[in-house]
Amino acid sequence: MSEQREFLAQWSVSQGNLRRFLEDLALRPLDDDAQRTAGRAAAAAAVEETFGINLDDFTLGVDSVGGAFATAGRGKITLPDPEIPQDAEAAAFFDVDNTLIQGSSLILLAKGLFRRHFITLSELAPALWKQIRYRVSGSENAADIAEGREQALAVVKGKSVAELKAACKEIVDQQMLRKSYQDTVELAAMHIAAGQQVWLVSATPVQIGQALAEQLGFTGALGTVAEEEDGKFTGRLVGDILHGPGKQHAVAALAALQQLDLSKCTAYSDSINDLPMLEMVGVPVAINPDRKLRRHAKAQGWAIRDFRSVRRVVRAGAAPVAVGVAGAWWWLRRKRR
Repeated sequence: MSEQREFLAQWSVSQGNLRRFLEDLALRPLDDDAQRTAGRAAAAAAVEETFGINLDDFTLGVDSVGGAFATAGRGKITLPDPEIPQDAEAAAFFDVDNTLIQGSSLILLAKGLFRRHFITLSELAPALWKQIRYRVSGSENAADIAEGREQALAVVKGKSVAELKAACKEIVDQQMLRKSYQDTVELAAMHIAAGQQVWLVSATPVQIGQALAEQLGFTGALGTVAEEEDGKFTGRLVGDILHGPGKQHAVAALAALQQLDLSKCTAYSDSINDLPMLEMVGVPVAINPDRKLRRHAKAQGWAIRDFRSVRRVVRAGAAPVAVGVAGAWWWLRRKRR
C-alpha cells in the first residue's frame, strides 16, 4: 500500500506532464498514445483501489488542491512544529460552516466585502436570500449551491486577487474568529499536539479557509479556487467547487500528494452532504449535525458532538418566551385602551 501511495503521489505531482512521468518512473519509452493509455490505466486502477473514485474525479481534486497550494504560495500554510513529533500518515479534516464557525462563512465574507465596497447590494442580495432559506429549512439545497457558484464567479470576475486576499484576512480577524466554536478549535489542537496535519476543507473560497487556518495554526486549507490571471479573477473555477463529492475528490488528491493513510485520518462535519468525505476516513465525527447526518451517524455508531448547547436552550425556551411576550403586549395594549 505504501508503494501505491508513492505511485499516486508521483502521478499527482506530474499530472499534466504524464509522458515525462512515464518515461522517468514507470516504463521505457513507447509511442505517445501507448504511454498515455498505459499510464492512465495504471493511475485509474490505483485511484479506484485506494479511494473508490474514478480518475476524472481524482484529477479534478488534484486541480483543486494544486490551485489551493498555488493560492497559498506554498504546500503548507503552517509549517510543522519541530517540537512535536509528526505522524506523517495521519491528518484531520474539518468542514468550516457550522462545524468550525457558527453560520455561513460565505455570508460573513459577502457582508464584509459589501462594507469594503468590493461588491454591491444587488450582488449581495441573492446570497442573503439563500441563507435565509437555509436557516428556515435547515438543509442545503443543491440547486442553490450551483447557482451560488455561478453568481460568486460572476461577482469576482475582473476584480483584484490581492484586494480579496487582504479583505479575507480582515474579515476573519474581525468577524469569523469570534464566531468559532472553541470546542472544535480544541479538537483540532489535540490533533496538532499528536503530530497530525489539520486541514480545513470547505466550499467557501479558499482565501477564507487559508486565512482561518493561518490564524488558528492549522496546517492548511482546501476550498473553492477561482482562477487567476494577471492579478485578476477570470470568472472560472480551478478544479471543482468543494462541496459534497468535491471534498472527497480533493481529500483523495491531498492524501496522494501528502502520502496520507486515510484509515488513520479523522473528518468532521455538520452536513449530510459531506458524507463522501466522512465515509472515506477511518474516524468520521458529526459535529452540530443536521437531522439526516445525526440519524446516519447514530446508525453507524459514529461519534456525535454538539456544541450548540446555548442554541438548544434558546430553541427549547423559544415558544414559552414568545407566548409570554405576546401575552404581555396584549395586556399592555388592553390596559392603555
